[in-house]
Amino acid sequence: MAPSRGSQPIPRDVHVTLNSHKGPVNVARYAKGSAKYILTGGQDRTVRLWNANLGTEIKTFTGHGYEVLSLTVAHDNAKFASSGGDRSVFVWDVATGQTIRRLSGHLGKIHAVEFNEDASVVASGSYDSTVRLWDLRAQTRQSIQTLEEARDAIQTLYVGSTYLISGSVDGHVRTYDLRKGELRSDFIGNPVAAVIPTLDSTTYLATSLDNHVRLMDMATGKMLNDFSGHANESYRCRACFGYGEASVVCGDEKGLIWAWDLLDGKVMPPNPPPKAHHKVITWTEYHPIDAGEFITCSADGTAKVWKASTDQAD
Repeated sequence: MAPSRGSQPIPRDVHVTLNSHKGPVNVARYAKGSAKYILTGGQDRTVRLWNANLGTEIKTFTGHGYEVLSLTVAHDNAKFASSGGDRSVFVWDVATGQTIRRLSGHLGKIHAVEFNEDASVVASGSYDSTVRLWDLRAQTRQSIQTLEEARDAIQTLYVGSTYLISGSVDGHVRTYDLRKGELRSDFIGNPVAAVIPTLDSTTYLATSLDNHVRLMDMATGKMLNDFSGHANESYRCRACFGYGEASVVCGDEKGLIWAWDLLDGKVMPPNPPPKAHHKVITWTEYHPIDAGEFITCSADGTAKVWKASTDQAD
């Protein structure tokens, strides 16, 4: 894991509120690089592009016939992919606002979609219990591989340079070594809502619907730490690492944003934290390079950019 100066307090001041969506916002992703922009997807079937600093909406992407549940941004920010109730993966050109491809094959809604590092392949995970891989350089619209080991809906995906991780309602986190063709399965026990590995790919964070977030050893499947106190039993509430991977941050079903020190597992003050949203917080994502910024989105119809106040940043 990345060396750090210990966990810093997470920002608690709302910088901007993004409130154009009609109904729940299911996902919020930072753009790559300097991450000045944010994409959000919601129950209103739209994807919206925002200026994270000003809070202004730049563009609305329409085309989905059902709610948007997942987004992934390409490394060069030129395209993104979205998925949801449509059973198809939509690949979009950011500049034109048009879909480049629609990839169909899943038999149920698609909860998760993720590009690989160079956005040549996109992976999708569905209610139909399968993960499909799609080669965006190929002419064919068929998936190049289908992973069928899960026994229930796929809720979350991560695509690394040589591996893919899936988390399922069946309680398992499965790590596929794509070069060796090997599979490792870790039984978490309760439905897995989100999985995020550390940058060095030695450990991962698993959010599950038993009011726990766990830090797991990626090689052995051993639990290294356990984070609790938050309420998460019914909805996908995505936890993430804080800045420098020194902390864990998660929004919960009561609209509170919790933070824990990664090493000792203790809740960082205030405990309990203040209410941040009126309804369940569906997604939390830390800014990739700025220690003092992260985003949350919620079923209350808003996404919020949080920044450290000037006295907090000292």
